[in-house]
Amino acid sequence: MIRTDVLVIGAGPAGSTAAKHAALGGCDVILVDKKSEIGAPKRCAEGVSMGGLESLGIKPNPQWITRKIEGVRLVSPNGTSVWLTSEKVELPEAGYILERKVFDKHLAMDAARAGSRIMIKTLARGLQRVDDGYIVDLETMGEEFQIKARIIIAADGPESRVARWAGLKTATKPKDMESAAQFEMVGVEMEDNHCIEFYFGSVAPGGYAWIFPKGDDIANVGLGVLSTRTNKSAYEHLLEFVEDCPATRNAQPVELNIGGDPVGGMPKKLVTDGLMVVGDAAGQVNPLTGGGIISGMTGSMLAGRVAAKAMKDNDTSKERLSEYEKLAYESIGKDINRYLKVKDYMLSLSDDELDSIAEAFKDVEFEKISTTELVKKLVKVSPRALLKLGRLF
Repeated sequence: MIRTDVLVIGAGPAGSTAAKHAALGGCDVILVDKKSEIGAPKRCAEGVSMGGLESLGIKPNPQWITRKIEGVRLVSPNGTSVWLTSEKVELPEAGYILERKVFDKHLAMDAARAGSRIMIKTLARGLQRVDDGYIVDLETMGEEFQIKARIIIAADGPESRVARWAGLKTATKPKDMESAAQFEMVGVEMEDNHCIEFYFGSVAPGGYAWIFPKGDDIANVGLGVLSTRTNKSAYEHLLEFVEDCPATRNAQPVELNIGGDPVGGMPKKLVTDGLMVVGDAAGQVNPLTGGGIISGMTGSMLAGRVAAKAMKDNDTSKERLSEYEKLAYESIGKDINRYLKVKDYMLSLSDDELDSIAEAFKDVEFEKISTTELVKKLVKVSPRALLKLGRLF
């Protein structure tokens, strides 16, 4: 049996960040991932704010940046476009499109350099609680073995099995799980390939479609839908979007990604004795945009630091680990809850109402480009939005 202070299950951005900060705090850390290659296949549109990464102590690296973003294009159901570009509006922080297959490995390497031991192609099969931690059953290349850990950090994505094994109710309700499908495509003909594009309305019921450029004619083209809003799969909606959108009619797919995105917010309980849940497994995703890289890494950084302090205190109880829960709700939970209300409001809008908002936005002066700024302007142009959201923004 292998013994360690902290076992992190799942080596996505959240898991690697948790492992890094637990190791930096002096813990013996093991980071396991079921995949043969960390970062593959990718599970998102790969957009991120550089300010968010810098807040986590990560400096930009051209090895994992494919495109600098200089603006946003919003497209309503009838094709009305609202352009927010750095030429007209302040861009408070640079946005980048990542190469997740490289970025995720970079984070795992950071965790290793901090002292974490990494085990790939290693699947957690189950766990049992013992007096001073957990014994976890794992399998790698057909061989079964066990790890005894004082603390487990569950970073195993949406529908976390690890959290469920520990008795935490973190499962996302079907109405709060976006089904997403995405092509990486070549031959994409964007009007401005330094702007990210969002398409709203019935093109993606319950969500939106996106085009995120990765090069002059290369882009991630995808969408997310809520199954409660459509009888079609996300893939079927994606095929229709690609066929109808002028930018993608002549493009060819080179990669397909399909997955789920939890947009229901964080569950109330993120910890139990000897265990914390982070990242997508903890619903640390902006429910309005579906983005979860920065928020998940922020929560994971906090969990790693709390794990290190708990080990120094020789106290891994639920009460001691609840510090992470409090910090997570303070740092990211409040914003997630605000954007939940915005998401619910957006779901109530018809295509005609979205077209009207887009028309009104064309006459609005934006001070800067950010999600919060967009919501503030929405409140100004829509009496209904003012009624629903005015107190929040």
